[in-house]
Amino acid sequence: MAFTHIDCFSGPGGICTGLHAAGFETKIAIEYIKSCVDTYSANHPEVHIIHDDIRNVRSEQILPYIPNDKIDLVTSGMPCETFSTAGNTSRSFYDDRQFLFREGIRIAQIVNAKMILFENVPAITTKTVAKNSKELIVNILKKELQEAGYTNYKEFILNAADYGVPQRRNRFFILATKDRNLKLSSPPPTCSKTITVKEAFCGLPNVIPNSGIEKKNYTQSTSAYAELMRNNIFWKTGFDTTENLSYHMPMRHRACTLERFSLLKQGESLKDLFDHYIGAEREELQKRRVLPQKMFIKRNYRLKPDEASPTVTSHCLDEFVHPFHDRALTVRECARLQSFPDAYDFKGGPYIVPHIDRAIQDKYEQIGDAVPPLLAYAWGMEIRNLLKEYRNEQ
Repeated sequence: MAFTHIDCFSGPGGICTGLHAAGFETKIAIEYIKSCVDTYSANHPEVHIIHDDIRNVRSEQILPYIPNDKIDLVTSGMPCETFSTAGNTSRSFYDDRQFLFREGIRIAQIVNAKMILFENVPAITTKTVAKNSKELIVNILKKELQEAGYTNYKEFILNAADYGVPQRRNRFFILATKDRNLKLSSPPPTCSKTITVKEAFCGLPNVIPNSGIEKKNYTQSTSAYAELMRNNIFWKTGFDTTENLSYHMPMRHRACTLERFSLLKQGESLKDLFDHYIGAEREELQKRRVLPQKMFIKRNYRLKPDEASPTVTSHCLDEFVHPFHDRALTVRECARLQSFPDAYDFKGGPYIVPHIDRAIQDKYEQIGDAVPPLLAYAWGMEIRNLLKEYRNEQ
């Protein structure tokens, strides 16, 4: 018998993809952003998706789609913007989004979920409810979990690189259940060796900036990780293998931007260029727009091929440069760093959209904000074992 799942703040489907590979059946997904809904429905057509602000979702929209024995797991990866330490002013964001964890608890109560899994950035553990307050958001979350009957909970911080994801991505989790006797645990690391960027990109041909030519054929190079990304039996997609590449389209870059990229060594970023070039030399590069007038710390980092990538974010198009070629990454390369299978179809949204509207996400933003499917898979396998114990106790 499959374990059942409701996906709150579902995004493009990173958690669902991993849990599906682990044998879960996602019954309902709830997502506000239309482009994410489009991508989710294209890849998980069997899931009933509620496209709305989760605060508007009521029990009558949910209960007809769940089985009689209720739901095993509710996942809740609420938006992390107010908790992230990226940027100089982000910690001044005190708005209604920081309390959206309440909606995950509310949905879990509606369906009498056996377990809840919360996911967010580690900085959530130090975020206060207001600028001059000492009360922590995470303590309110734990208090309201207890009030809802989920008195048995445990906190974890996991690095996605320990679970086969070619990316150093730390994430905070709370796993909670009403069963006081259940010993909660996080998934043990599944990867003894870090998966590198080079391994992640195996089989992906180079694309030429400004050419407008999308490459659809794999190269002969391969790695165990690249094979896993093409293994649709593992991902339970219904296909044996992925024959053709998708979303491997080069970006357009100005000549000055391409020159900037050529100055970067592996492991260097825009900040390093500002350190290297000073005085008149920097001014000349700025005059030709090779360097911008303002230095951005997290911008134009040339990946190291023999290491895992830094955290992939919604700004990954601007943040990363290919380890060997003078260009930004393609959508498929970013998807590889996040462990989305090659068969994943990023239907929703354009390739690029300005970061001005929370209601729209382009393909890069969808990928960067998602939970890596391989990390979700590891959680799925661990929670399966815990739910088996739960059933045995019942």
